Amino acid sequence: MSPTWQSGDLPVPTKITADGWLRVVAKALALGSVLVTGLVVLLILRLVERPFFGTARPWSPYVTQTVCRIALGLIALRYKATGQPMAQAGAQVANHGSWLDVLVLNAGDRVYFVSKSEVSDWPGIGWLARATGTLFISRRAQEAGSQKTAFEDRLQAGHRLLFFPEGTSTDAQRILPFKSSLFAAFFAEGLEDDMHIQPVTVSYKAPDGVDPRFYGWWGDMGFGDHALRLLAARRQGSVEVTYHAPLAVADATDRKALAKSAEEAVKSVFPKLPSVS
Repeated sequence: MSPTWQSGDLPVPTKITADGWLRVVAKALALGSVLVTGLVVLLILRLVERPFFGTARPWSPYVTQTVCRIALGLIALRYKATGQPMAQAGAQVANHGSWLDVLVLNAGDRVYFVSKSEVSDWPGIGWLARATGTLFISRRAQEAGSQKTAFEDRLQAGHRLLFFPEGTSTDAQRILPFKSSLFAAFFAEGLEDDMHIQPVTVSYKAPDGVDPRFYGWWGDMGFGDHALRLLAARRQGSVEVTYHAPLAVADATDRKALAKSAEEAVKSVFPKLPSVS
């Protein structure tokens, strides 16, 4: 995995006004209620699913998808999807610009994220990630074999995995080169003939008159501060998710070629935004 991406500067933080704090409280309470309700329903469903289906989860992903769609509505972030999530077995890969990507991509399809192991220890977020079936991976080279096996087991269980090949989030204004390491699992014996990779592009548009990096979350930016300023904003922008044609793993010569093809597809519709000084 890549080290955390850093930029030369960070957006200048704006002071939250009194009416901004009212928006924070109102949206936070609504979001909290939705998340707690969804989590309770999800855990009840898992109690039913586990003895009959094991690692397969035929019903609970619908709860996660519904909660994320409601959450985007409560935030007032306008959402648009172009194309369709693939029907084939395999995984999706997307560019990574914000913590909002989790809500946005879950809203569009019933997926299981692949995340760095550190996230599992984050207060609140880590617990939610574990509850929704996130697959955690480590940066330690000695664990590469066991992680590849875990990856393959999830694919064989029919899970639609989603990972960020850049290996880090950015300012949502660029796409970094895709790392090919996680693509290796799709070439495992018995999988390569059926697996597909669907590239997905996530494009944020900031509210009018604010820094175009408004939704970006990167480097040493704190989650809490970023979330507060987002919820406090008087106006919200939009996000567009583009589902590209799936790539057949069997058609790729190796993992590096597959990663490159996915990267080119994701970049093909990424907006050419003004550079940030």
